[in-house]
Amino acid sequence: MILYIAEKPSLGRALAAALPKPHQKGDGFITLGNGDVVSWCIGHLLEQAQPDHYDSKYKHWKTEHLPIVPTQWQLSIKPKTRKQFTTLKRLIKQATQLVNVGDPDREGQILIDEVINHCRTPKAKVLATKRCLVHDLNPRAVKKALSNLRDNTEFIPLATSALARARADWLYGINMTRLCTVQGQQSGFKGVLSVGRVQTPLLGLVVKRDAEIEAFTSKPFYELSVTLQSSLPYEFDAKWQPSEACTPYQDDEGRILSRKLTENVAARVINQAGVISDISTRIKKQPPPLPYHLSSLQIDAAKRFGLSAKQVLDICQNLYEKHTLITYPRSDCRHLPSEHFNESGAVINAINHNAPALRDITQQTNTSLRTKAWDDKKVGAHHAIIPTHKTLAANKLTKDERDIYELIARQYAIQFLPSFDYRQIIIDCTIAGGMFIARRKEIITLGWKAAFPARSKAATTGTTDDDEFTTQTMPELKKGEPLTCIDTHIHDKQTTPPKRFNDATLLAAMTGIARYVKDPAIRKILRDTDGLGTEATRAGIIELLFTREYLIRKGKEIHASDIARQFIQCLPESVSLPDMTAQWESELNAISQKKLPYQQFMSPMTHALHQLIEHVSSLNFTGLQGKGRAPSRRRLNNTTKSNNTKQARTNKTTEKKPRLKKARSKVSTKSAQKKRAL
Repeated sequence: MILYIAEKPSLGRALAAALPKPHQKGDGFITLGNGDVVSWCIGHLLEQAQPDHYDSKYKHWKTEHLPIVPTQWQLSIKPKTRKQFTTLKRLIKQATQLVNVGDPDREGQILIDEVINHCRTPKAKVLATKRCLVHDLNPRAVKKALSNLRDNTEFIPLATSALARARADWLYGINMTRLCTVQGQQSGFKGVLSVGRVQTPLLGLVVKRDAEIEAFTSKPFYELSVTLQSSLPYEFDAKWQPSEACTPYQDDEGRILSRKLTENVAARVINQAGVISDISTRIKKQPPPLPYHLSSLQIDAAKRFGLSAKQVLDICQNLYEKHTLITYPRSDCRHLPSEHFNESGAVINAINHNAPALRDITQQTNTSLRTKAWDDKKVGAHHAIIPTHKTLAANKLTKDERDIYELIARQYAIQFLPSFDYRQIIIDCTIAGGMFIARRKEIITLGWKAAFPARSKAATTGTTDDDEFTTQTMPELKKGEPLTCIDTHIHDKQTTPPKRFNDATLLAAMTGIARYVKDPAIRKILRDTDGLGTEATRAGIIELLFTREYLIRKGKEIHASDIARQFIQCLPESVSLPDMTAQWESELNAISQKKLPYQQFMSPMTHALHQLIEHVSSLNFTGLQGKGRAPSRRRLNNTTKSNNTKQARTNKTTEKKPRLKKARSKVSTKSAQKKRAL
């Protein structure tokens, strides 16, 4: 009997639908027509054991116990899904062949592997296990995945990487949360101070931004533009480019801080003759942006619809699991395998049916066009998020589901529209010894940009700012052509503080965290590893910070709470910076590619943890005195639940605070009745 083990029930049902009928439903499994069986996990059925599982003394949070480092790592069966684990254990024992059908990522790999191993499956059966990678829940895609089974042993490095991350996160989160909580309570703080290697640097980012805004002092600066007339005659505007002699009057970003200097230059050039010292014209062809991965979709959805990262992920899960209208949503890839190109016609037809609002776009598509989106070398365990062949009545979707589907569908459809073509013109002009530059972008063909009406409207306003376009054509000007300055314009401006984070910009900061790092080596690692956190964890981490009241919303803005500010100030800077996470992600990626052994990651990490605990133990947490509140039992349960959800996938086990009173044991009604009878 072949046992297919899916990551979740919805995937199990989709799997069974592509396998022999008739089906017989069991409790937690489906028996197929040929005697094989499909069963499933419900997210993680196992979790890292709590410290008191290793030693009862760890029930009490004491600094002398730290660091807690298991010598023999253990997993615990999650109480809520124990029944399904028991079902799987029985089926694994009966099966002659196992197939891992976890989601096509690091977490999906370990989730099934750990169940198989925890059931003490014979080594021969483990080595014979197959791997099925399902990106799309439509029957055609599932059948295709089933016909391309691979050896599960190929993915041992991926599972090892996931295991290393889970254990390292446990070590860091458990030890640092206990230490900071005890230190905080000794200083008069009430409650738990949660620490995580991703959540804390993210919180540090928001705290730092808030501090920058509050400490910001606006300063005036000045820009000078001139109106020039050529001999044609033709008028255009150009912007003054200060020379090196002006450096004493500029700030670090090159802005002129002296109005008197600006007025002096304006007076020198008005009504003066000049010349075009150089002119360059280039035709540029801009291909459509790539299809979405999860973060880019979440960022766009936040900008357009004001949806949080978690809301977008939840909607995507519905579109993927319930409606099967999109491919696997937790993707970190924006490219597609070449084999998908031949299916583009069917996907465009599905979009045409499912999204009437996009029919003007789909009718203009040319499925023979092939963009850089199709690139096998850039596709890993999963590919970009795109629509499937499935058709569904529009009234079956909620408004939010329809909005997100249309975003994904439009991003796919534009791959089959022409490039956006424009003429970029740069004119260098010399007047009275000063340099003035005119920049211009003239639209030749809108191409794929026509699929974004708001963008197209903005692009045809006739303006000539650096980042805007015009449909008007400039007459042909030549180098050496004489000019006259017929007008000057001094623009009084003020420096502005950085903006508060919102859902879109906070996600963008996580994916582009490298720009917030000064160390070039760390910056490169973060750029190569796609930022802070992963596609699967970012929404959960942000939501966790709100749940723990470290972050608060004020309208669309995201602020750090007072407790968060004080907490970050108490911690050493290294804890609130992304450097450690960058190093971890680089090494975890090396493990998944068989370039680094597991132990060469864990040993240095454990040594660094010892040093960090020693350092934090000597710090003062008095800034938190009198703050916080002791969490209720219900609130603690909700916090623990949010940590362990598959959706968050944070792999950070944050413990419950020890209860001061011994919990009353629960006695079942039946047992109580029996005692009374006696």
